[in-house]
Amino acid sequence: MTLPLRRLAGTLAALALLAGCNGGDEEKPKPAPHALATYVPGTWQDLPSVTDADLLAGFTAWRNGCEKLARNPVWAPTCEAAQAVPGDPAQVRAFLQSTLEVYGLRSAEQQAKGLITGYYEPVYRGSLTQTPQASVPVYGIPDDMIVVDLASVYPELKGKRLRGRLDGRVLKPYDTAEVIGREGVQAPVLAWLTDPMDLQFLQIQGSGRVQLDDGRQLRLGYADQNGHPYRPIGRWLVEQGELSKDQVSMGAIHAWGEAHPERVPELLASNPSYVFFSARPDSNEGPRGSLNVPLTAGYSVAIDRKVIPLGSLLWLSTTRPDGSPVVRPVGAQDTGGAITGEVRADLFWGTGPEAGELAGNMKQQGQIWMLWPKGQALPDVPKVP
Repeated sequence: MTLPLRRLAGTLAALALLAGCNGGDEEKPKPAPHALATYVPGTWQDLPSVTDADLLAGFTAWRNGCEKLARNPVWAPTCEAAQAVPGDPAQVRAFLQSTLEVYGLRSAEQQAKGLITGYYEPVYRGSLTQTPQASVPVYGIPDDMIVVDLASVYPELKGKRLRGRLDGRVLKPYDTAEVIGREGVQAPVLAWLTDPMDLQFLQIQGSGRVQLDDGRQLRLGYADQNGHPYRPIGRWLVEQGELSKDQVSMGAIHAWGEAHPERVPELLASNPSYVFFSARPDSNEGPRGSLNVPLTAGYSVAIDRKVIPLGSLLWLSTTRPDGSPVVRPVGAQDTGGAITGEVRADLFWGTGPEAGELAGNMKQQGQIWMLWPKGQALPDVPKVP
């Protein structure tokens, strides 16, 4: 490491609280070269069978993301050829098998199974103006928050950003969620919600809608984040002895908040991360993920982009909370601060309470295969110890 980089490393350690998580479309720094054991070469016969309906739906969802991969040298040729494939299961299968290779994902412990969770686009009651019932602000990007792209000076730190506020000539960490909740922030208020727990879950999901009294819905999407690390509020409840690890779900957390309203500020303060939003055009399509294409309910997933490149086509085998199988191709079209690991995915289930019920109870075991263009080098991932 050169002397300037050694000095910068010390600076980054001192400013660790300024490093932002990826809640939106930031590119992560390039990881270390992968160990071959992480991607296990396989065959198409290794994949669990899928229905024709799931095959077509998953292929279509992935192909919708190809508009963002046109300049990607790995995927561009495959995406271009995919546009001409008709909606016929036999021809889709033939296309996939002729252009893509199969690789099974393995954890650092060489396990084939990992954690598959779910997420959704929530709809919460609210108002465009503050009222006695709706008094929880949903903030846009703060006017005084400064974002420093370190790659503009050090290309080796591509994807790393610092977020803070100037205090004289000194850049200091931006406010934590606790401070923002208590003192507010210099930012536009996009809407007002009726429940602080709704705001927390809106930030966890990264997008959502506000149901207004006149019947309209305001659509919100991730815009930025305060630079502090995300810490699951469910973990805090476990540490406090309020819930067991097996009991943690969105429903259980919300129920705890309703039963202990006096402790909700303490619960929310345990997660220093705070997400800022922007208003999005209303439409019938899904919210846009990190790939900036609409997510498809049941066929788009959030992944750890250090392991799986954004835009990749995956083969997912898991179950719903009731045990019924979920086997299908899915598009890796989103990311999330809590989605980390070699065998890890967050399945998007759609919009509204039914999708929320399904997503909130989704803590399943599952396997993931990556379908990778033939002749292309595998992506770099962290080394397996």
